[in-house]
Amino acid sequence: MGEKQWYKKNLEELMNELNVQTKIGLDSEEVLKRRNEYGDNSIKTAGKKSVVLMFFNQFKDFMVIILILASLISGFLGEISDTIIILLVVLLNAILGVIQENKAEKSLEALKNLSTPNAKVIREGNILEIKSIDVVPGDVVIIEAGDFVPADGVIIESASLMIEESALTGESVPVEKNTNTLEGDNIPLGDRKNFAYTSSLVTNGRGKFIATGTGMNTEIGKIAQMIQSQEDTKTPLQVKLDELGKLLGIGAIVVCGIIFFIGFLQNRPVLDMFMTSVSLAVAAIPEGLPAIVTIVLSIGVQNMIDNNAIIRKLPAVETLGTASVICSDKTGTLTQNKMTVTKLYTYDKLIDIDQANMENPTELTAIMTGLLCNDASLDSDKGEKKAIGDPTEVALIVAAERFGLLRKQQESYYERVGELPFDSERKLMTTINTFNNGYRVFTKGALDVLIGRCNKIMIGKDEVELTEDIIEKIKGTNEELSSKALRVLALAYKDIPSIPDNLNSETLEKDLVFVGMQGMIDPPREEAKLAVQKSKEAGIRPIMITGDHKITAMAIAKELGILEEGQEAIEGIALEKLTDEELYNSIEKYSVYARVSPEHKVRIVEGWQKKGKIVAMTGDGVNDAPALKRADIGCAMGITGTDVSKEAADMVLTDDNFATIVAAVEEGRTIFDNIKKSIHFLLSCNIGEVVALFISIVLKLPIPLLPIHILWINLITDSLPALALGVDPAEKDIMKRKPRNPKKSIFSDGLGLMLAVEGTIIGILTLAAFNIGSNESLTIGRTMAFTTLSLSQLVHTFNTRSIDKSIFKIGFTTNKKLLGAILISLLLMLGIIFIPALREIFKLGFLSPLQWGIVLGLSLIILVAVELIKALTNLTKNQKELA
Repeated sequence: MGEKQWYKKNLEELMNELNVQTKIGLDSEEVLKRRNEYGDNSIKTAGKKSVVLMFFNQFKDFMVIILILASLISGFLGEISDTIIILLVVLLNAILGVIQENKAEKSLEALKNLSTPNAKVIREGNILEIKSIDVVPGDVVIIEAGDFVPADGVIIESASLMIEESALTGESVPVEKNTNTLEGDNIPLGDRKNFAYTSSLVTNGRGKFIATGTGMNTEIGKIAQMIQSQEDTKTPLQVKLDELGKLLGIGAIVVCGIIFFIGFLQNRPVLDMFMTSVSLAVAAIPEGLPAIVTIVLSIGVQNMIDNNAIIRKLPAVETLGTASVICSDKTGTLTQNKMTVTKLYTYDKLIDIDQANMENPTELTAIMTGLLCNDASLDSDKGEKKAIGDPTEVALIVAAERFGLLRKQQESYYERVGELPFDSERKLMTTINTFNNGYRVFTKGALDVLIGRCNKIMIGKDEVELTEDIIEKIKGTNEELSSKALRVLALAYKDIPSIPDNLNSETLEKDLVFVGMQGMIDPPREEAKLAVQKSKEAGIRPIMITGDHKITAMAIAKELGILEEGQEAIEGIALEKLTDEELYNSIEKYSVYARVSPEHKVRIVEGWQKKGKIVAMTGDGVNDAPALKRADIGCAMGITGTDVSKEAADMVLTDDNFATIVAAVEEGRTIFDNIKKSIHFLLSCNIGEVVALFISIVLKLPIPLLPIHILWINLITDSLPALALGVDPAEKDIMKRKPRNPKKSIFSDGLGLMLAVEGTIIGILTLAAFNIGSNESLTIGRTMAFTTLSLSQLVHTFNTRSIDKSIFKIGFTTNKKLLGAILISLLLMLGIIFIPALREIFKLGFLSPLQWGIVLGLSLIILVAVELIKALTNLTKNQKELA
């Protein structure tokens, strides 16, 4: 039933198709039948991942699989210590991953909780209060102010009925509902004036509707299905690390194969060659990298929490660094989600509301009319203002309070004694209040209706005849305000000596005195404007996606700087007519998408993704949830956001501040830079180990390093500095760069070549130390090789802080955590050599002062060599740029 366009059907068609009489409703037998057919009026949730499943998912990474295989082989060959160390690292990584991901998906539960606990329906001619879960298609449902709508349905009775639907449609003000049958196909949700949606709130009036959709057949249900169907996408970092893991794994296997083949040709013992091959595999793979990446991301997550952003999924913090498009919802995200009066018009005078003068009788009367012809309230609750009622009317009260005019106080002076409530046909609201020795009628409403009820206009203290020329001026001002996306309310009054016997439009709403207009808008956030500017400087394209009207969206987008010269806006209906190919070809010219549905939002996100962009999506409503989940990084609002949007998102902004996203992008970029530094350091060191082993085997030399030496260096000596590199301070120009291309290899921009060169230097230095020490004994040779490798790698950490900047320019002390990590690693290395028991386990010897001097001199060569390479590279680069 949920797929039909019910809003196009008249009452007779509805009753026939749903087999129901509006005054009688369904009988109990029919209710039971439909309950069996359509099920409960609730959202069906998908199964959740268990903690056990999440734990085992951590072992799908190719690099982790290689490590486990290496540990098993080491255990099989009797190297139990190697096996234990590797498995502990793998286990630590898995535990850290589960801790971060153990926030179960609650999106669908949150959707389910939006249902009302009770609903009023007509069944067998009686009004019954039932649980909302028991509502079935065809039920006649009664709603009134304060109720949540329990199902989707077509409205068949409406008395001043207004429903707030912003969480679903994105429209910032309640929608006036009526019973008029609509024409046309695929009318946007926000324009279906004769339709009520599950979870929306009735803010004014009362009405009845026939339920046409329940449970998963509602618009909320469709969103639930969309959330279920959205698969989690891998972040750019996850993709790159997967690629790196496969590359290292395949590389390790190839190198092992080559070494084994060379050894076979050299007639070396098969078991010895197998052990050597395992040593090479261990040397090739940076065992600590998965854990280091996880820890660095965790630190980034904590930094984000300190800056008002909660990261729900660990890799998401890095994904922000690659964001090239931010698709932002308008209401509550770029705007304040609070209607605010900004303009006041009285005869021939249009001013900002702050410039109003309460000494001016006309301006005072205009403000007072909006204040007294009003059903909203603004009360203090624990020191905070609590608004109740239509946001438009609340805005009028707030405007009056700016000038010290409080509603309760003014109503005590000018008591309300009669009223005509707002009516969608009249488009007017009128109150009668005591005034001086008589009564004053206050009326507000749509200008096109109200102006026809006026015959005078207030100018100063006088009431002057309303001429056609004056009317044209007023209409021109109204058009000017409307073109700027302001919602305009016209204001009028008249004084009467007594209250008429019949209170109706004919007695009260004619011969009025026009006093002015108030123009209001949901204003942009000040911080959002600055954030948009910063995002552009960072090469990120901001896009507005909203369920609001096109004119309103364009006005806000222009003010924020989102909609620039040459860019366009498009509505959902026009978007729906575009084929996927047409959208792909034209998507870059649209900066504003208005009157869009949840399906449109997902399509827009996917359209940008097909362009190769990394898309961040912000939102706060139920309608944003599918797009938040589909986006590369979903950002939900923590204060105004619904539970659905928060649980579907990767990140929640606790301050609802668009600017927080920009700070998150900077953090994400910094984290990727730092992870890349850690990878640079670890791989160049590991290549050094491979080079040392490979050359020694090719030249038929003894093996310079044992597997336990390599494991210790990779897991202990290297891990702490690599971790410290992961918290390196951000480079000054980080937010002036263009977003990183996620398709670029992690070894791009010269990193691959630098790894090979630096690794070769480290490997040669290690072999040199080994050869010098071997002249005394194999044990001393291995001790000098182990010590030189360890020290040169610690010195090398300074090189990896930048691929092109000199450490003398960066400064040795600008990352104090790195200095601490180097010191700890150095002490641990010295402990192995100087503590006899440990020296025995690692099969090392005691070095003389001369040997220590040789080791130290060799270890410093890597710093000098890399500094020279950077200087030559920069010189060549500068010459090319000058040429």
